[in-house]
Amino acid sequence: MAAVTAMLEELRNLVPLTAEGAAGRFAAQEWTPGGKSRDGVETSWRKDGIRGWIQKFRSGAVRVSFAVWIRDVDESGYFDDLDAVYEQGEQALGAFLPEIENSPLAGHLVEAELTATDKDEFVAARKWALDGRGLTAGVVQQDTDLPVMVVVALEEPAPASA
Repeated sequence: MAAVTAMLEELRNLVPLTAEGAAGRFAAQEWTPGGKSRDGVETSWRKDGIRGWIQKFRSGAVRVSFAVWIRDVDESGYFDDLDAVYEQGEQALGAFLPEIENSPLAGHLVEAELTATDKDEFVAARKWALDGRGLTAGVVQQDTDLPVMVVVALEEPAPASA
């Protein structure tokens, strides 16, 4: 998990957060590219069993996210006991939160309220403001036949319209 907090610290110092700049920081921190390039920028990375992604939205917002824990579906394509898997995810999240809260980022974090969108997206989550950006750590499952993951996402909001 140290690779994630090290990357978050690198990304905190990248102003503004851009897809190109984030890709450069992944490469400099010796993450392995995953071969998913968009607009000439590598967007998928791996290191120490952790997956990282860079997303750039039409609005101009940029999100860098990490999957620090993944539990895939069983052979049937579903979970036998989804509540138990969510509970495991919440335990993994609880084990990971001190990594953020005790990292060099701690002095820059301001607790933030979860939005309605966050509450819809995450099974459980914590959110902070980090130098004008959003940092969210939570348990997520995008669809019933997709893995349950603990993700950490740093998002630079879209630039304000002139």
